[in-house]
Amino acid sequence: MRPACSLRHGALMPLNRFRLTGFCPASKLFFAASQKGFRVGADFCALQTANRAGLQGIRNTVYMTNRIARHSYFCYSICLLLVTLISPRAGAQAYPEPVPEHLLNGLTVLFSPRPGDPNVLIKLRVHSGAAFDVVGRGGTMNLLGDVLFPDPTTREYVTEQLGGKLDVATGYDGIDVTISGNANELERMVEFLRNALINTQLTPENIAKARETRLKQLSERPAAAAEIADQEIAARLFGNYPYGRPAMGTVNSVSKIDRGDLLYARERFLNADNATLVVIGGVDQSRLRRTLHQLLGPWQKGDRVVPATFRQPNRPDARVLLVNQHDLKNAEIRLAVRGLARSDAAAAAASLLGKIIRERWQAASPDITAAFARHDAHELPGSFVLGASVPTESASKAISAAQKIIQSLVQTGPTATELERARGEILTELSGRTSQSESIADLWLDLDTFKLPPLNSQINSIRSLTSTDIQRVAARLFKDAAPATIVVGNAEQLKSSFAGSEVKGAKPDVKTAADPATPAKKP
Repeated sequence: MRPACSLRHGALMPLNRFRLTGFCPASKLFFAASQKGFRVGADFCALQTANRAGLQGIRNTVYMTNRIARHSYFCYSICLLLVTLISPRAGAQAYPEPVPEHLLNGLTVLFSPRPGDPNVLIKLRVHSGAAFDVVGRGGTMNLLGDVLFPDPTTREYVTEQLGGKLDVATGYDGIDVTISGNANELERMVEFLRNALINTQLTPENIAKARETRLKQLSERPAAAAEIADQEIAARLFGNYPYGRPAMGTVNSVSKIDRGDLLYARERFLNADNATLVVIGGVDQSRLRRTLHQLLGPWQKGDRVVPATFRQPNRPDARVLLVNQHDLKNAEIRLAVRGLARSDAAAAAASLLGKIIRERWQAASPDITAAFARHDAHELPGSFVLGASVPTESASKAISAAQKIIQSLVQTGPTATELERARGEILTELSGRTSQSESIADLWLDLDTFKLPPLNSQINSIRSLTSTDIQRVAARLFKDAAPATIVVGNAEQLKSSFAGSEVKGAKPDVKTAADPATPAKKP
């Protein structure tokens, strides 16, 4: 078969029928340039020769080239469509979700197997914390947590023999018990947990020892100015409401706790259907199921779960509270309003709002340090708090700047740049938490405690937040709200900047208007 006529075009080469490569190197612009070249070449050959075979070869070549080009464009379009559909999700990370189970006694178990991992983490949360402390007995739930493992040798054994740790932490929303160690010792670790929950040693001796230890911690630990400010703003905002009291209690309240208080708390709250257990590590699911049924299956189920219902606090005093600490060079300032519950759909937007306020506040007040704006969410509506350390003479100016920033966000919302920066910071924090087993366990426990959607759904919600959403939550928090404001520092120096303020802890004069006058001598 004769070759087709050679086309004199730089982008082409001699071809035989369906051959697409030949004697001369092909152009890198093969498809686009070749089609144009074939059209020009075809006209040229038609004018130069009437060789039918040559023309037929050209037609065949042009047909095949156009066909391949159309096929390539089609494939390119399909690829472009796929990239368009997939790219929005390319940056999204899929977070693991646990395998849920429920024992017959109501205990919820969240399990995540990690084949090959030599260790295992067990974390239990009792869904009742310091918020349930009886008024005047603050620290009861903390003390109950202390008594769960009264023998210090238990902690030493877990650390030295199992290569892990044993820890108990109590907050407003629950008591968290963490045990970690070698996965081969799973049964031993669950047995420790069983003894603490089912056979709680609430003996007078153990209670007295735990109370003495707790009182020593409270009395000997010096309170920093920032800690005093946090306690004062909580008390100012909430009063006798549970979130207005320290979760650890005070020296006065802990000293009043007796054995009856702990027995009552144990009966009401330390029950299987009021708890969630997370297990992460290198253990088989059938082995875990068998161990939990055997050791935690007898754990008592409560008659009913006590709901978190409390009388709402009164509106806080509008005056600025000056807490006298005469030896401080700088002042600690706090502004707060009541916030949202952790289960509120707008809680994530409130967290982003805190990041935005902090950045604006630092830019507007360069002399403030350790500035923060955070949304402290709990099972019940918590608080939104702004705080910083500032030179005493600048305290009033810094508070005014914070108030203006808040009003600005209520009226116009954040810029796109501010929103993206805050969103990136929140997502980075979440990503960092998901890299550690204990942080993952905390996130999963929060899902059950606060009835939250899956973690991946929460991430998608954060990604979809807009400036309008942030403005809306700002208006919800601050518009028509009753704020509380306190300043911890030298009250004598602060008085001139805060007219009409209330002073706490000021030393009384030798004689005041309320002091009785010295009685006159009888004539």
